Amino acid sequence: MNDRPPASTAVATHIGIAPVSAEGAALCYRTTCTKAAATFGRDGHPQLTMHTYPLVDYMGHIGAGRWSEVGTMLLSSADRLRRAGAQLLVCPDNTAHQGLDLVRDQSPLLWLHIAEVAARHRFRRVLILGTRYLTEGPVYPVKLDAVGIGHEIPDSPTRARVNALTLDELVYGRFEAATRAYFVDVIEQFKKRGS
Repeated sequence: MNDRPPASTAVATHIGIAPVSAEGAALCYRTTCTKAAATFGRDGHPQLTMHTYPLVDYMGHIGAGRWSEVGTMLLSSADRLRRAGAQLLVCPDNTAHQGLDLVRDQSPLLWLHIAEVAARHRFRRVLILGTRYLTEGPVYPVKLDAVGIGHEIPDSPTRARVNALTLDELVYGRFEAATRAYFVDVIEQFKKRGS
């Protein structure tokens, strides 16, 4: 009789995902599985556990600027994920990191920080796109400035349109051709400025 655990548990860790949105959950899950398979071999991905509260609960706090409450929700998810056996935590929601930054040192487990991971790529300059809470907030500027990476945000009308497209379409997994074209144009304009 073989007493060894299955190969998947012998080589992989257990990652907890606090996704905030359904699209974030799907993308994070899919990316984790496919990228891990490249490292650990076919079908070799870590054990994954997810927990999130309804998006409406997060958006109520985000819209009111109650970032400490966003952080509290993420800490609650962290505790549930720890109790489920997770060893490392991921939140694929850029905007929610403003709350995470306030409570990260209280977490029972280590979080991968989305902006810190981006800062490891050592770009010269980065265009920050997303919700207005993200583009006008500290999440990326603080982490990028710390390693000498420049950053830019779009002008006010562009930020407003990107915010609306993100919250009305992208968060719900809708990727319309016109929306894709708009984002491509915003990025191309950034490139033309020599950034």
